[in-house]
Amino acid sequence: MSARIARPATILGILTAINFVNYVDRYLVAAVSPKFQEELGLSNAQTGFTISAFMLGYFVTSPVFGWLGDKRFGGSGGTTSIRRWLMSLGVLLWSVATVGSGLAHGATSMVLARVAVGIGEASYATLAPTIIDDLAPAAKKNRWLAIFYLAIPVGSALGFLLGGFLEERFGWRAAFFVAGGPGVLLALLVPLIVEPAPKQHAPGASQLRGLAALGALRRSALYVACVAGLCAYTFALGGFSAWAPKFLYEVHALKLSVADFWFGVVTVLAGLTGTVAGAWLADRALPHDCDDETRIRRYLRFCGLATAVGVPAAALTLYTPSAVTFFVAIFVCEVALFASTSPINVVILGSVPPSVRAMAMAVSIFMQHLLGDLGSPPLIGKIADVAHSLRLGMWILPVAIAIAAALWLSGVRARLVRAT
Repeated sequence: MSARIARPATILGILTAINFVNYVDRYLVAAVSPKFQEELGLSNAQTGFTISAFMLGYFVTSPVFGWLGDKRFGGSGGTTSIRRWLMSLGVLLWSVATVGSGLAHGATSMVLARVAVGIGEASYATLAPTIIDDLAPAAKKNRWLAIFYLAIPVGSALGFLLGGFLEERFGWRAAFFVAGGPGVLLALLVPLIVEPAPKQHAPGASQLRGLAALGALRRSALYVACVAGLCAYTFALGGFSAWAPKFLYEVHALKLSVADFWFGVVTVLAGLTGTVAGAWLADRALPHDCDDETRIRRYLRFCGLATAVGVPAAALTLYTPSAVTFFVAIFVCEVALFASTSPINVVILGSVPPSVRAMAMAVSIFMQHLLGDLGSPPLIGKIADVAHSLRLGMWILPVAIAIAAALWLSGVRARLVRAT
């Protein structure tokens, strides 16, 4: 009999490690994009679409994984989840497709490889938070999700650092070959996880399916406000991440490897600071022994206020003529944005009936990438092509951050539906 992994801390560690590898791959593309843009002869708009192409596979398939993740198999009541198998297959697919990205010889083959990466990522990003939500005690959900989401800034930063290092020494293709390996090993561990009992099968709970599940999400106005804010937030974060290395390379005349290195260093420091501080401050702002609804509303207000702090810092990154000031401003901006990482995901999972949590994550992913970072990199690239100014193209990003803050603050008093 194969060994099984049942210890919650070990499961959290495996899921966090996969999230880390996920974000290494995602931001490695932006790190090497100026070089494959030159070799493949792409315009700024084409390069922007290549960077965000994985979102096509990501958001189109996430509702499918959300539906499968909420579905139960075995017996008349349906008691067995297949989340770990879906995640394992997804991680394996994105790892193989990452290697395929390094084999691309034109825009079409690169886009197809990145779309396949997105399909694999969708299974994991949709389902992993629901497993953590099942594992964590109520008072520790924010902290456990903070650990999981620490992989975002650390993985993103390593994507820039690794991409810049490998590209300079071995070429941009080697960066993809190296990044694809670790995911294969992690994919083999996921089926060994012992999944916790899903909360929707507590006595008396009902299970919603199909249009009924979507209707339950729509009726929770607080959930709708949360997702709407995430669309604007993701639009801005995706745009900055995609174009910051090129901005430093083109506008501030930094060597690409230098731009990747320092942007990666700033991102990891800001991400760690923001994610940890955000989780701690959000919990500190809660009343003693507050109920779940109060916790969710306070978390959403915290996210709105923290994001508002990032607006002037984001504007300064584009106004300053100095690369040093750019890095100072982007550090402040990223700290403010990453502060919302774990609280906003607690809001998503807690603002809907328990039986549709995976679908809530899937719809959130679908909408924030459809209206967020799928469009922002190519839109910025298109504006830059037309205006002959990357700086001008990126001015839409501070506006998007301001919209996210406003939507979250306006949603604090919105209707909340948590029962079926």
